Amino acid sequence: MRLGISSWTYPWAIGVRGFPAPVRPMRIADLLDRAARLKVGVVQVADNLPIHELDSAELRDARDQAISLGLKLEIGTRGVEPAHLLRYLKLAVRFDATLLRTLTRSVEEQTTLEQAEKWIREVLPEFEAQGVTLGLENYEKHSCRDLAALVRRLESSHVGICLDTVNSLGALETPEVVVETLAPITVNLHIKDFEIERVPQMMGFAVSGAPAGTGKLAIPWLLEQMHPDKNVSAILEQWPPLRDSIEETVAMEAEWAERGIQYLRSCGRT
Repeated sequence: MRLGISSWTYPWAIGVRGFPAPVRPMRIADLLDRAARLKVGVVQVADNLPIHELDSAELRDARDQAISLGLKLEIGTRGVEPAHLLRYLKLAVRFDATLLRTLTRSVEEQTTLEQAEKWIREVLPEFEAQGVTLGLENYEKHSCRDLAALVRRLESSHVGICLDTVNSLGALETPEVVVETLAPITVNLHIKDFEIERVPQMMGFAVSGAPAGTGKLAIPWLLEQMHPDKNVSAILEQWPPLRDSIEETVAMEAEWAERGIQYLRSCGRT
């Protein structure tokens, strides 16, 4: 299992729409440097740091930097429209990325699994020809069972699941259900720890992020469920709460990342 970080390891440092922005938002070069300092081998550049917005010089510099640091890049986006997937497939090939992670939901629309299947079938031959695997991430819109059924209907070694450990709580599916359903077809793992606590008035619960290894996610058990022969990437993602200032939040986020990577290494499977 290959350990890595993502642009979703540092969402506040990059900037969250509608909230205070950091003085100097993290860019792709900063993310790659952070990966090198943490001594991880994989970086997933996802939809909160959209790689298609980089100009040709920035794309070239990012590729050169990743090569010089010995980092394997993975690409992330949202949406399964054929033109969009083919655009990102070209970017994946440019970065020698063998994984493109996406969600069926784009910023503009929710897509049914029936429509997603039709669109993916249109572009799947191109993904297979280029040796790039499409990883569909689970989230609250679709049940894990339905998402797994879609992947199995597509019958391709170049389509699998990006398993997120928290997203499906919104569909009342626990990590145990998610892993049991999706682990056999997982090509990419998002490790995101969390807490569930009663709200102060005791009427309801709040789900929030936690540093990896300190929350309710049974990470050693999770890693044991991953097929050892598939050599999936294990990407640390985080949901840090907003503190009194964006500067304090960004500092806490970075500290969580260091603790999280250290903890994942101690688990012995990464």
